[in-house]
Amino acid sequence: MASRPGRLAGKAYLITGAARGIGEAVAHQLAGEGADIAAADLDPAGLSALQASLQSAGARVVVQAFDTRDAGATSAFVADAVRQLGRLDGAIPCAGIARAAAAETMDDKTFSDVLDINLKGVFYTCRAVGEVLLAQGHGAIVTIASITAKGGQPGRANYAASKWGLVGLTKTLAVEWGHRGVRVNAVAPNGVDTPMIRDGIPAAFLNDVMLDRTPHGRLAQPAEIASAIAFLLSDEASYVNGAVLEVDGGLTAGFLTHRHGADFARADANSRNMEKTP
Repeated sequence: MASRPGRLAGKAYLITGAARGIGEAVAHQLAGEGADIAAADLDPAGLSALQASLQSAGARVVVQAFDTRDAGATSAFVADAVRQLGRLDGAIPCAGIARAAAAETMDDKTFSDVLDINLKGVFYTCRAVGEVLLAQGHGAIVTIASITAKGGQPGRANYAASKWGLVGLTKTLAVEWGHRGVRVNAVAPNGVDTPMIRDGIPAAFLNDVMLDRTPHGRLAQPAEIASAIAFLLSDEASYVNGAVLEVDGGLTAGFLTHRHGADFARADANSRNMEKTP
């Protein structure tokens, strides 16, 4: 963690899904830049470990375990965070899940659980925090979209629908709230090296498809996503509103990619596959 204070010194941010993965990395990044943290997750033990770590580095931390699908619990935590930290300057709703299944056999619960957490829960967080930010006339929210919001993906009708919806939500809030001093943006990662990726995607698909088609040839680290989020929250991004920042190792920069985008750049590929001009 970077030393305090930093460019977010004196500010406070609410993070959901904060006990692991991107949410945990965001909490460490923002605390390292001087911010206080209100952290939520379903995992009480993970929250306790996060709180101890951040407090040891000098941050004030409020934690609460609850389900972000519960609008009442979300609003209560926002109020408690303001009371204990004295302010809120924004939110990063990171809570999200993925449940893969073919569309024709996907059951109702599998579909609705993903939509409810990834979209409805994010809306509840944005709405509750947004009330605070709009009342004070300033603040910033960053949602976690995905490169899946740029195209379809087999087996993930629920996840793709949730992330396409999240982009629409982000842009709509940006339009509604921008003139009132509240910026709303999103990051759109490719695969991030988190338990959700490692536990939920077969190694063959990860290596032979995802990484093969990513120019960087590797997964993102959670800290790399957190750094992009910190930028969007900071005054350095004061004129950035309604943007979806792709943090994807170049995956969406092109198409028909293979071998990390090097197909026709390789000399042996040229000699085998391209006709020589006379």
